[in-house]
Amino acid sequence: MDFKKMYYSISEVCKIIGLEPHVLRYWESEFTQLRPKKNRAGNRAYREKDIELVKYIKHLLYEEKFTIHGAKKKLSENGNNARKTPVQDMHISETMISIEDIRKQLREIYTLLTS
Repeated sequence: MDFKKMYYSISEVCKIIGLEPHVLRYWESEFTQLRPKKNRAGNRAYREKDIELVKYIKHLLYEEKFTIHGAKKKLSENGNNARKTPVQDMHISETMISIEDIRKQLREIYTLLTS
């Protein structure tokens, strides 16, 4: 059985996301939304929502090529739009690209069939 944990250590999160711990610690200092709890020993304890946020930040920085400043702005915009979480926004933008590709292909097929 695959049990989800309530809390993950920084090393576990780094393995899941594919980052080095120093990068994740730096992001914590830059992104106010990323504030994992700390346990009694003072170690970071990431929750699922923290991991989703890290995935989204990585997506913005590495795939969308945002700067740190631009990613901060994007996250604050998402914070003002309570209907969408950052992960939902990421999936919506990927879906929109797919829909546009499908529309383009359908237009090309239509053109071929009507000529």
